[in-house]
Amino acid sequence: MLYLDATCREREIKGIMLRPKPSIDTIQPYQGGKPIEEVQRELGIVDIIKLASNENPLGPSPLAVQAIAESARRVHLYPDGNAFYLKNDLARHLGVSTEQLILGNGSNDVLQLIAEAYVAPDDEVIYAAGAFIVYSLVTKLCSATAVVVPMQNDTHDLSAMAAAITDRTKVIFIANPNNPTGTMVPADETAVFMERVPDDVLVVFDEAYYEYVLRSDYPQTLPYILEGRNFIITRTFSKIYGLAGLRIGYGIAPPALIETLNRVRQPFNCSLVGQAAARAALKDTDHVKKSQASNIAGKVLLYEAFDDMGLRYAPTEGNFIMLHLEQLGADVADALLQKGIIVRPIAGYGYPDAVRVTIGTEKENERFITALKQIL
Repeated sequence: MLYLDATCREREIKGIMLRPKPSIDTIQPYQGGKPIEEVQRELGIVDIIKLASNENPLGPSPLAVQAIAESARRVHLYPDGNAFYLKNDLARHLGVSTEQLILGNGSNDVLQLIAEAYVAPDDEVIYAAGAFIVYSLVTKLCSATAVVVPMQNDTHDLSAMAAAITDRTKVIFIANPNNPTGTMVPADETAVFMERVPDDVLVVFDEAYYEYVLRSDYPQTLPYILEGRNFIITRTFSKIYGLAGLRIGYGIAPPALIETLNRVRQPFNCSLVGQAAARAALKDTDHVKKSQASNIAGKVLLYEAFDDMGLRYAPTEGNFIMLHLEQLGADVADALLQKGIIVRPIAGYGYPDAVRVTIGTEKENERFITALKQIL
């Protein structure tokens, strides 16, 4: 092994090792929130709570857990590559046809399929500064030009994004609500924006946190698809449905767009167990309502604590809060880590003095508040 390592280093020095295409060198590998197991190994702490990755603290539906156990007996078989039954369940749930649906290995998979299918090196892709980092990653992957539009009050500036459209614009990514800021664009601004978007530009609304939003002015975007616009919605079972570990996401779009995406989709990109769990989770509306109620209560508790501490935060429509601090977010995150609490520093999103904290259970939120007061 040592000999092979030395040989590899020698080849690298001589420039023999195969180089990737230039755009790959501009990509930094995605760094997710630290898993509990890694913190346990590093610090030897057992009682750890993870508030870093916007997961549902209540976990999955009991119906989904039962479906996981039952489907586990069949994992020696390949899954249905077309996800026939899950697509039919989703179609009934959403009021669309199965031809308007594509399944992905998480909604991130669908975002990458969109870029691979539609974005060429000469194209421009528009997204907001401080938006979900995957838009930048898939744009670089396709060697396209990123047009990054500043946010206004931590929110997508749809007017400025519309003004940034040129004849080279191919795709516009909009996260609603946005990760990591938690903000959303309302229905009236969305309608004005869509009137300004040319028909040949593809608009992608990333609605991973759709089920958490209870505001009446949240835009309902399905009509754009039913009208046949070049419009794609991405959603996921990773958030409110609590199936992040099974990686099931989906896209909704006109049939012609779905047909194109299926050309670049891997044949078995959604696992057998994941499909079974998602079907069961979709039926458990009580678990969704319970998760919404828990999120609202946690939001109120954290807001009150932050107000008492004089801390600034972005009011959120998701299951997480971006908290502004008067010091580096990474330092606060490290201090919390020593107390067994994992939160997410978000300097990579352009917020060096902030952290993103997932809204947990009441017990988890109170422990986080106590630790934060001690640190600050």
